Formats: sequence, structure tokens, C-alpha cells
Amino acid sequence: MAKKVIKPVVSAAEAAKYVRPGMSIMIGGFNYGGIPYTLVEALVEAGTGDLTLISNDTAYEDVGHGKLVAKGQVKKVIASHVGLNKKTGQFYMEGKLELVLYPQGTFVECIRAAGFGLGGVLTPTGVGTVVEEGKQVIKINGQDYLLDLPLRADVAFIRAYKADRMGNLTYFGTNRNFNPIMATAADYVVAEVDSVVPIGELDPNEVVTPGILIDALVVKGDNYYANRT
Repeated sequence: MAKKVIKPVVSAAEAAKYVRPGMSIMIGGFNYGGIPYTLVEALVEAGTGDLTLISNDTAYEDVGHGKLVAKGQVKKVIASHVGLNKKTGQFYMEGKLELVLYPQGTFVECIRAAGFGLGGVLTPTGVGTVVEEGKQVIKINGQDYLLDLPLRADVAFIRAYKADRMGNLTYFGTNRNFNPIMATAADYVVAEVDSVVPIGELDPNEVVTPGILIDALVVKGDNYYANRT
């Protein structure tokens, strides 16, 4: 029988220490939904800077990982939408922030490519537009495709609903969004959850992210001792 690997349940402050200056970090979420708020707040408080942020959007100036941008902790943003956070556009126009935009479908497929060990994504989206600039164009059966390379990060902060002590994760509603795929594409993955339950309590049919992808767990609100098993 395979050995059960118990994942550490740590404080958000401890998890924030996994992120060092100059690192790349993926943060899950779509607008307000699915952001690992407890983890992000700890990273904001740590003041860690010079980061490359990979996220679907940059939220708002005072919401979630949008605070990292607003406080100048991010040197580069890789995203699909940034219009709701005015600081993102301001810092980009002032030359204080590097910005790389992807069509949303391409964005998630590039993360998937990294997570599944693929060499990249071929997509017709963006052909003949500014999205094409600097990318290789490959013709297949008379159709032009752009080659977009995999997106991988040093650390990923993701949000799930429940975890067991092996790190298996379930999700709730639209909070699922980009979190499961980001769990596949980082060297170190921390999942923020509502609760950590004993091994065997989760229905295997409801597990979306297997524990082998998760390195550490943080309980929402940092009440990380309340659910020890």
C-alpha cells in the first residue's frame, strides 16, 4: 500500500515566506471569486517585492492581489485583463511595470501546457493583431497559428473549498475557475481552504486536485489550528 503523505497545515505568514524577492507567483481567482485572500494578505504584509504576477486579472487596487500591484511589489504582470485596477495601467504607462497580456483562453492553455509538460499552444487567436508581435507563426493545413509557450511559476497560491490531510482538494462553484490548473504549473503550491478534514472524509468523486500537487495548506482566516486532525 502506498504511504500516506501528510501535508503541513501552516499559517499564512509562514506560507508567505515561501515567496522570495524576484520570484514568479501564480494567484488564482477571477475578479472577486476564488482569490486566496488570506495568503495574499500575508504576502502584502510581508512586503516581498520584485515579483512576477501571473493571474487572470489584477483585481482592484484594494482587493486581493490587486494590492500587490498597488503597493509596488510587482515588477511584471502576466494576465488576460487588467482594466479594473487603475494602478496596473498607471504603473505600466509610467514605465514602472512590465505588462504581458494574453487572450483568456490562451492564458489558461499556456498554464495547462506547463502543467502537463507540453511544449506550447498553437492557437489562431491573435493572428494578424498586436498579439502576434514577437511570436512564431506556424502554418498548418493553410491556417496560420501562433505558438504560445508554457507559463510556469515558482510558487502558486490557490483557493479551494476543502482539503484532507493528504492535500486532496474539492472546490465550490465558480471559485474553482483558474485554481485547479494553476496547481499543476508551479514548483511549490499552497492551497487556502475553508477546512482540513481527516483522510477518508472527502468523496473521491469530488476531488478535483490530487494531493500530490499540493505542498502546504492554509486555512481561511488563518485559523489553522481549528481543524487539526
